[in-house]
Amino acid sequence: MKKILVPIDFSKKSEFASKMAAKIAKKSNSSVYLLHLIELPTGIIDMGAGSNFSIPESMLYLRKVKERILEFKETFFHKNTTVHYAIKFQQPYEGILKYADKIKADLIIMGFKGQSDFEEILIGSNTEKVVRSSKAPVIVVKKDVEKFRMKNLVFASSFKNEDKKDVFQKFLNFANHFKSEIHLLKVTTPSNFESTHVAKEHIKKFIKGMKLPKYSINVYNDATIEKGILNFSRDLNADLIALSTTERNGLTHLFNSSVTKSLSKNALKPILTIKV
Repeated sequence: MKKILVPIDFSKKSEFASKMAAKIAKKSNSSVYLLHLIELPTGIIDMGAGSNFSIPESMLYLRKVKERILEFKETFFHKNTTVHYAIKFQQPYEGILKYADKIKADLIIMGFKGQSDFEEILIGSNTEKVVRSSKAPVIVVKKDVEKFRMKNLVFASSFKNEDKKDVFQKFLNFANHFKSEIHLLKVTTPSNFESTHVAKEHIKKFIKGMKLPKYSINVYNDATIEKGILNFSRDLNADLIALSTTERNGLTHLFNSSVTKSLSKNALKPILTIKV
């Protein structure tokens, strides 16, 4: 892992993402790329006739944005970490994916927030769109990670699909940068029940022939897969949850009304998503 992309809009969620990027970059000796995207009316960019913005006003605005980015860099990143930055005039979703491809990002870290404390509804959000479409793995961060460690990582899966082995290998490539314990998790539900023995055999078959660091095999029973993942991760006090995703299935299913209010926002861990 060499390049970490962090889209920033100077909000609290950008601060959370930057703090995590700083910790991961220090551990993995990666470079960080800060990206700020500006959605402006055509007149500002074209500076043509009828524009409501003068060139001096626009230059002043860009200068202020640059100053804020440099302030972000100084505030959140160690002086020995290589930090690049870019300012682009583009829609956030398209701009993030395009810039990630341009720099060949190995990881994207983004903050996100929901419409309420307990229901994280991300449909249509830029974070959700990036998660579904990004070629690079994406970490989404809900809260401050001041005390964030990479001690316990959860990889949740059905462990049935062969195509997810590529996803798991990408997860291992990420995990190998840290001295972490990996907790392989399969959640069984009343509507999709498997005995513990059968479920564990699926996991063992899935990882056969792979070189893993210290790990554990876990089968967890719950009312839904979503609740099972979050409850297990909370009980374990996991530092990060890893999942596979597709262009049709992002993070929304983890943060809908099926997650009851008993799961407070403080139970939401950083989530690493890797597209199948």
